[in-house]
Amino acid sequence: MTQKIATLSLLVADYDEAIAFYCEKLGFTLVADQALGPDKRWVLVAPAGGSGAQLLLAKADGAEQSAAIGNQAGGRVALFLETDDFARDFAAMSEKGVTFLEAPRHEAYGSVAVFEDLYGNKWDLIEPRR
Repeated sequence: MTQKIATLSLLVADYDEAIAFYCEKLGFTLVADQALGPDKRWVLVAPAGGSGAQLLLAKADGAEQSAAIGNQAGGRVALFLETDDFARDFAAMSEKGVTFLEAPRHEAYGSVAVFEDLYGNKWDLIEPRR
């Protein structure tokens, strides 16, 4: 049996602002953007050149989902963006206005820094030690 986590959903307030953030600031690729109804779309983004999971940008529907935007992991780091060149990506993301919550750290497992997406979800930018 072969299985993998292929897609993770991430609540967003607006499809287009989320696409702009992930594609313009993080350099992700827009994989799909299909209308599913008058106010619902199937929007997938993924890191450029990556073979990992994609993000389904899911527009919040209702007060309960809206309240969870930006806090889907209860304030913890929710997502991990792995890179093959930490210094390059840290510099590029910083230049594009991505908010890093700390200076880069060099740990036993690799180089890492926590950043926020446009809604406040915490991510690790990480280059694992090989």
